[in-house]
Amino acid sequence: MNSRTEIPLAKSPSRSRHWFVITLLAVSGLCLYLEQITGYAFFLSLATVPLEVIAGAILVDAYVARKEREKRARELMFIKSVIFRSELRDLYLSNFAALDQPHITMSMIRAADLGQLRAMRQSAATIHYRSPEAMESVALEYVEAYPVFYRFMEWAIANNFERIFEEMVFVLHVIHDIKAFKQANPQQLYVHHAQQSGQLMENVTRMVGTGIVKFLDYVIELKLNQPMTFEALMSDYEAAASSPRPDRSVAARQDKRFTLLNAFKWK
Repeated sequence: MNSRTEIPLAKSPSRSRHWFVITLLAVSGLCLYLEQITGYAFFLSLATVPLEVIAGAILVDAYVARKEREKRARELMFIKSVIFRSELRDLYLSNFAALDQPHITMSMIRAADLGQLRAMRQSAATIHYRSPEAMESVALEYVEAYPVFYRFMEWAIANNFERIFEEMVFVLHVIHDIKAFKQANPQQLYVHHAQQSGQLMENVTRMVGTGIVKFLDYVIELKLNQPMTFEALMSDYEAAASSPRPDRSVAARQDKRFTLLNAFKWK
């Protein structure tokens, strides 16, 4: 991992722009003053020119900012499409399959209307997994997906998405905790270790639980705005969920001498 990570900061107007606006206001004020002492209406008309320039600049800035937001939102939708449909598909399939409560399947999501999807999303505020082993399997999927979350963090930095940046930093922080523990204790469950510490368990539960919520948020967005894409996505997920898949349980990983160092080596 790169040793240096720059935190995105809110972009502020340049100092030269501030001085430009101040200068225009000063010119306008001077023209008004000259109109008062000379009585020439010409100065009054002249005083409005700097104000019109400022107003025009504000409108142009607002237009450019709106176009930039639309561009970034479109890029985010493309990135989410790739992430949800390919790079994190196994993670989400494992996460939903490991749930005990609420019970949500890909077939249920595909057949649901918007109201039912929103109800699923609300019920996912509190989740329970079938067993510590099931939850561990999901946590290990996150570890294997480390490069995806890292790239998403870099994109968030480059595009000044502070909320996404903070979410990715949290996920990467939890992944590092899991990796460090499993490298030292490959045969032990991280979830059992986390249960001994309220904060660690809260962190891993938040990470895997947020994944459920984010997936449901995404499918609700698709159902509302892109129903054909929703159908294509859920068709893929439903087929993958019902197809034979490699045994990715914790026991199977250990039988194959799976270690997190092999899953993703430190940069």
